[in-house]
Amino acid sequence: MAELRVPPGRAGRLRLRRSLDVARRGADLLDQKLRVLRTRHEELLRAERDARERWHRQLAQAEQWLRRGLLLSGEEALEATDFTRLSDLTVSWTSTMGVRHPDTVVCTVPSREPDEPTPANTALVHAEAAYAEAVRAAAAYAVARSASRAVGDEVVHTGRRLRALRRHWVPRLEAALAAADRALEQSEHEDAVRRRWAAGAGSATADGRPRTAR
Repeated sequence: MAELRVPPGRAGRLRLRRSLDVARRGADLLDQKLRVLRTRHEELLRAERDARERWHRQLAQAEQWLRRGLLLSGEEALEATDFTRLSDLTVSWTSTMGVRHPDTVVCTVPSREPDEPTPANTALVHAEAAYAEAVRAAAAYAVARSASRAVGDEVVHTGRRLRALRRHWVPRLEAALAAADRALEQSEHEDAVRRRWAAGAGSATADGRPRTAR
């Protein structure tokens, strides 16, 4: 927390009031931002959970078809399969309250080349298609997870900033302003006493003797 540097007198009190107004407005804005972020984070967490469940379902289905195919044709049925083809991902991005995060993804799984041998049985054909869907589901889950993590991190960061303002900075400014008000009031009171004393001391009685100040 930064150290308070306050000029003396009315200028210091004015600066403190302005700083306090800024801090309070900042806390209100952070509170609004935090509410929006929390709502969005909950939506993204649900999307992440749904994407994870879909990925697990697709993967389990693909593995089930693979086991069936291997039972029918044996593990040598995979020897002619090309596992080196890479999928292509296109990710679109968006922003939530200034937090940039992935939004959607298009996953293109390459098809089998025309000269490639076809799977040995129908179960392996189904397994191939199911694994392609599992890859797409995995990509969607990765995007959903990344988005929820990005917004979740900002929820934590914004919450910390809001707590720092409301629990520490605003109370410090309020205390400093109250102290400045008391000091200024005391100073003005002392000035008034000195002025009255000076006015009384500067007056004289009719016989030339100083008038006693009361």
